[in-house]
Amino acid sequence: MSETRRDFIKLTGVFGALAAIGALSVEEALAQQATWNKAAFETKSLNDTVKALGGAGVAPSSDISINAPDIAENGAVVPIGVASKIPNTQAVYILVEKNPNSLAAGFNIPAGTEPSVTTRIKMGQTSNVHAVVKAGDKFFVATKEVKVTLGGCGG
Repeated sequence: MSETRRDFIKLTGVFGALAAIGALSVEEALAQQATWNKAAFETKSLNDTVKALGGAGVAPSSDISINAPDIAENGAVVPIGVASKIPNTQAVYILVEKNPNSLAAGFNIPAGTEPSVTTRIKMGQTSNVHAVVKAGDKFFVATKEVKVTLGGCGG
């Protein structure tokens, strides 16, 4: 069985389960599956990730706030929050500079909703965490260093 087919079966199971419990409709589950950007999750740097997401470049912004610990005691579960004050925020992405694949999470922000997300990510070592916001088809970034005392990517 090829990796692509295996990945498809895994995603179908996850989205099917969400549809079964009513968290997603079948149409929403299929739409989520169709819009997953595998290439972006395989990138190694901020610029490569932005290019894979369809951007030409990224501009620093003070309208993005990152809520993350200065020191994460366990790199396997680092809590991260990102909020954007940029009008027309369309998506929020969280990147970890020194992880093997930099893109850790991506969130589409529906129109009319508050552009604020929280999640937990893995960090293999102390690194800059980039919060990238897509707004009006432009990309903006804020960065914060998070120190890791116990690695989360096999450490």
